[in-house]
Amino acid sequence: MALFLCVLFLLLSSASACDRCLHQSKAAYFSKASALSAGACGYGSLALGLSGGHLAAGVSSLYKDGAGCGACFQIRCKDSTLCSSEGTRITLTDLNHNNETDFVLSSRAFMAMANKGMGRDILKLGIVDVEYKRIPCEYKNQNLAVRVEESSQKPTYLAIKLMYQGGQTEVVAMDVAQVGSANWNFMSRNHGAVWDTSRVPNGALQFRFVVTSGFDGKWIWAKSVLPAEWKTGVIYDSGVQITDIAKEGCSPCDDSHWR
Repeated sequence: MALFLCVLFLLLSSASACDRCLHQSKAAYFSKASALSAGACGYGSLALGLSGGHLAAGVSSLYKDGAGCGACFQIRCKDSTLCSSEGTRITLTDLNHNNETDFVLSSRAFMAMANKGMGRDILKLGIVDVEYKRIPCEYKNQNLAVRVEESSQKPTYLAIKLMYQGGQTEVVAMDVAQVGSANWNFMSRNHGAVWDTSRVPNGALQFRFVVTSGFDGKWIWAKSVLPAEWKTGVIYDSGVQITDIAKEGCSPCDDSHWR
């Protein structure tokens, strides 16, 4: 337990602060959204259902070794003659290895930053100056979901992917136990939004998550998620949703000119 608390403290303290502040950078785009759906977060084709296909690859400081997968941002380009003041919402689904831009967007998201009728004009630029800030993810009438990955092999190995994570936090730790049991086994982040364990409890399974960003964290408990006869490739409703907006250990941000 002492080791777990030490690791948890390091996770909390290493989370980047001031996510909701306004950041200045550049953004490029992929010509095909499928390039992002095949990204490092591991969402696969399911990514195309997030944010209406407004997807993004983010640099390592946003990807956060996978903890940033599924994070939502408001982004707009700074050319007021070409782009709208509102911009568009995007969901992070991949890691951007090019540090020349903070984001590489799907072409749909890139065009959505433009004023009406000017989507093709912004595509011609290829790269634009942008400003962005993190915002809460909202999934109306949709709980946090768990997809059992095809690599899972009952009863020796379980890999799951977290989908539709709401709020403005990150999942930084995760445990699994048999429903009704207090014998929790920790899970590890395999990659992106995928967590796994080789210590799979018998029977129906419950999960608990540590969600955090900045300096604040809390446990979320999903009391009954996977049935005893869970199957690979199936998405299961966790029965809970994350709505927290994490506290941050930084000075208040001045983003009044965004509004």
